[in-house]
Amino acid sequence: MFYRLETSWVGEEPEDPWSDVRLLCLLNHTSLFEPLFAGVAPNRFLWDIAHRAVVPAADKTMRRPIVGRFIGMLVRHPVSITREADHTWEAVLSRIQERSLVIILPEGRMRRATGLDAEGQPMSVRGGIADILHVIESGKLLIAYSGGLHHVQVPGQALPRPFKTLRIRFQELDIAEYRGQLLAEHGEQGFKRALKADLDARRDRYSPCTARSCARPTLEALAAPACPTPPFPSRGTTPAHERAGDTLQDR
Repeated sequence: MFYRLETSWVGEEPEDPWSDVRLLCLLNHTSLFEPLFAGVAPNRFLWDIAHRAVVPAADKTMRRPIVGRFIGMLVRHPVSITREADHTWEAVLSRIQERSLVIILPEGRMRRATGLDAEGQPMSVRGGIADILHVIESGKLLIAYSGGLHHVQVPGQALPRPFKTLRIRFQELDIAEYRGQLLAEHGEQGFKRALKADLDARRDRYSPCTARSCARPTLEALAAPACPTPPFPSRGTTPAHERAGDTLQDR
């Protein structure tokens, strides 16, 4: 009612993108109001979330009266984590079963009004998603690229602004194929680093940001070396042996 949702896809929209999803990751984390994007999903997928989802969320987030309660109502297995590689993260991995749907924000923190995180560092994907992909070896990976919500609520701002357009872009990947490509090119030891670099590159290429919805980093952050790893192709109708490179146009 208060927000208009615009959805797009990297490449052609798959025939049934909402079935057999084992891992949903949202990139370009900018606001605690990102649950508004749930409005683009069909009811059957929301039902899947309610019954199958394992959602790691920062303990600080789960203590928030509105957002924490909403997450607890929406999903069956919210897991409060400390953002450290400790027993709370092991609890997340132990909850993943054969039919689980894991939902993760792999950057682990929000982009602030500066375009950087709260510590003044460039946004980057953290390694937890690599641990998840060692547990989930098949099915679909659905990547959701947020267009940013700074035009709705900047972190620290008390009240959101209504009547805005929210943009999100999706990309479907086959988990077994994606893992296999990364492992073949980088090996077990290089898997986590290559995965993080690839997801960073995808986020920067495909997030449908505008100047108002997503603050850009400072010139100092932009001067940092670019990630050399190109994005792998998305799942689609093109045979794998014909996918010589990324033929999709930049946003």
